[in-house]
Amino acid sequence: NYLLGAGRADCTGPVAEIPLMGYAKLDQVGGGLLMRLYSRAFIVAELDDSRRVVFVSADIGMVSQRVRLEVLRQLKSKYGELYRHDNVILSGTHTHSGPGGYFQYTLFWITSKGLIRPSLNAVVNGIVKSIDIAHQNMKRGRLFINRGTVENSQINRSPFSYLQNPESERSRYSSNTDKEMVLLKMVDENGEELGLISWFAVHPVSMNNTNRLVNSDNMGYASYLFEQEKNEGMLPGEGSFVAAFASSNLGDVSPNTKGPFCINTGDSCDNPESTCPVGGAKMCMAMGPGNDMFDSTRIIGQNIYSKAKELYENASQEITGPLSSAHQWANMSDVSVELNATHTVKTCKPALGHSFAAGTIDGVGAFNFTQGSVEGDPFWDEIRDQLLGEPSNETKACHKPKPILFSTGEMTRPHPWHPDIVDVQIVAIGSLAIIAVPGEFTTMSGRRLREAVKTELDSHGAPGTDVVIAGLCNVYTHYITTYEEYQVQRYEAASTIYGPHTLSAYIQLYRGLARSIALNTVQDLPPGPEPPFFNITNLTLVPSLIADLVPVNKTFGDVLQEVKQQYQPTEVAEVTFVGANPRNSAENETEHNFLTVERYTSTSDSWHVVQNDASWDTRFYWTKGLLGRSNVTVKWHIPHDTEPGIYRIRYFGHYKKRLSNSLAVSIPFEGTSSVFEITAL
Repeated sequence: NYLLGAGRADCTGPVAEIPLMGYAKLDQVGGGLLMRLYSRAFIVAELDDSRRVVFVSADIGMVSQRVRLEVLRQLKSKYGELYRHDNVILSGTHTHSGPGGYFQYTLFWITSKGLIRPSLNAVVNGIVKSIDIAHQNMKRGRLFINRGTVENSQINRSPFSYLQNPESERSRYSSNTDKEMVLLKMVDENGEELGLISWFAVHPVSMNNTNRLVNSDNMGYASYLFEQEKNEGMLPGEGSFVAAFASSNLGDVSPNTKGPFCINTGDSCDNPESTCPVGGAKMCMAMGPGNDMFDSTRIIGQNIYSKAKELYENASQEITGPLSSAHQWANMSDVSVELNATHTVKTCKPALGHSFAAGTIDGVGAFNFTQGSVEGDPFWDEIRDQLLGEPSNETKACHKPKPILFSTGEMTRPHPWHPDIVDVQIVAIGSLAIIAVPGEFTTMSGRRLREAVKTELDSHGAPGTDVVIAGLCNVYTHYITTYEEYQVQRYEAASTIYGPHTLSAYIQLYRGLARSIALNTVQDLPPGPEPPFFNITNLTLVPSLIADLVPVNKTFGDVLQEVKQQYQPTEVAEVTFVGANPRNSAENETEHNFLTVERYTSTSDSWHVVQNDASWDTRFYWTKGLLGRSNVTVKWHIPHDTEPGIYRIRYFGHYKKRLSNSLAVSIPFEGTSSVFEITAL
C-alpha cells in the first residue's frame, strides 16, 4: 500500500546545569537522568514514491522555530527537495523535564538562560538522525487506524474557563476533556511490526517542578513500555520497533487526577482563582494518582500504554489513498478574520497577560499572581513600565479583557521576544488528516478546529476523514483558548498571545489548507511570509565548563559510598562515585551512556548488561561541589521480578582537563561498584 519507515534517535542533550523547559522555574535546572529523550520519526511514501510525508514526535517540551529551521536546513543539504516545509511535521511531546535553551525568541531565553548550543544541537541532530534511520529503513507496508477511550488519566485544570463555552456546545460532549486516543499502526507487507503513533491529549506533567532528573514523563514512559515489550531482549533505546506517544489538544488537560489541593492545609482549591485561604495561589497544587511524582508518572503512563496496546492489537481499519501536505506561514499578529458577512475582527501583536505569571495547578508561578485576573496590578505594571516599557494603547485595546503583563510583540531587543510568523500545516495520509498546530489548544478549541477541518474536507469531496490534532508543532506560540474562555483570563487565556480572536484566525487558516487538500489545489497556496533566522551562535548564562577536580588521594570513578553486599527485589541499590560534570559527556558524544547494571554469568565468566541509563529503574544523580569537584550517585530500584544472582553497577563519565589556557580536553573514565548479591524474595 505504502512505503513505510520508522526511526528512533537519542536527543537527550546535557543533563546537568541546563534549566528544564516547561515550568518556567529558574531554579529547576538539570541534575541527572531518569530516562533518555528520543526523537521518533515515521515516513510514509506512495508506492511510486511521487509523494511522501514525515511525522516526528520528539521527547521535548515543544518544537521551536529555531529547531525546525535548522532541521529543515540539514534535510535540504542531505536530501534536496525530498523533505520540505510542507511535508515534514515536527511535534513535541511536551515533557516538562527536558533541557531548554533551543529557542531564538528572547522571552524563552529568560527561563532557559539563553540560547544553549549543546542543547539545541542535541535536539536538531537527534531529530535529523531519527529521520535518517526511518529513511534508510523504508519498505512496503500497510497502515491501520483505531480509536478508543482512555479513562482515569486526565482532568480539566481550568474547568471554570471551560464552563464559559456555550451550554449548547458543551451539551454535545460527555466530558470537559477529550478522552479519545487515536492510534496509527504500521506493519510491513510480511506482517512484521514496524511501529505506532498514538495521539492523546494530556500534559506530561506527572513529574512536578521540584524534579531535577531529565526524563520524558508519562508519555515517554508509555513509549518505553511499548518498545520494551516489542523489542524483546533489547535494552531501552535499542531495537527497530518505534512507539511514539504524541501530544494533541492538551492545553487545559492535566494528568494530576486527584485535582488541586492546598499543600499547607489539604483543602481543595478548585476555585476560579486556584487560590488557598492561607498562602494564596502558591499553595494550590494538583496531585497525581500515585504516592509521589514517580509513581504518578508510572500509573498515568501505564494507563496510556494499556489502552494503546489494546487499540494496536485490534486495529483492523486499513488506511489507503493518496498522500498530500499543505503548509503556509501566516503573520499571526495581523490576521483579519471574517466572523460573518458583516463582522471582521483582527488578531493582535503578541502579549502575555498577568495570569501567565500565576502558572497553573500543575506548576504554580512566582510572587503573588493569581489566575483569572482581568485587572492589572499597579505594582507589577509600574515595574514592567520601568524595565520593559509600557504596552501601546493599540495593543492594550486589542487584547481586552486581558491585562497585559509583557507586551512581547513590542519588545525587540536584542531580538523579538515572540514570533509573528507561524506555521500552519495539514498532512493527509489517505483518510487520516493530521493538523499540525503551533502550540497548546484547549479541549474546546481543539474540538472546534477538528470540526471545521472535517466539515471542509467532507463538503469538498473527502468524506469520512479521521481528523487528529498534533500539538506543539513547528513553532511555539503558547496557548489557544476559545473566545469565551479568553474572557475569564485564567493561565491558558493569559497565554493566548495573539488576542481573543486567535482561535478564529487559526480556524480560518486551517480551513483554507483543508480546502486545498480536498480540491487538490495545494500547489496554488501562497507560501506566506518566511520566518526570520536570527544570527545567534551561543548566548547563555549557563556557567562555562571548568576543569574537573578530585578530592585528595582520590581519582575519577573512585567509589565514595559503596553498595551493600546483599539486596532483595524492590529494594534500592545505591553507590556514589567521584564524578565529573555530565555536560562534558554530552558535548563529546551524543549517545553517551552514563551507567550500566550488569549481571555475572558464571558459565562464560562474563558480565552481561541488564539495565542502562535509559531504564526506568535506574536514576543517575549529579551533585556539584566546590571548585570543580562533584559526585555521582547511581540508584537502581530493583524490580520485583529481578533474577537472583551477582550484580554490579558501573559509571561512565568524562572529565575536563586543561592542557593550556586555550586548550582543554575531555578524558573518559569509569567507575565500578563492588559486586552485590540479589537474593530471592
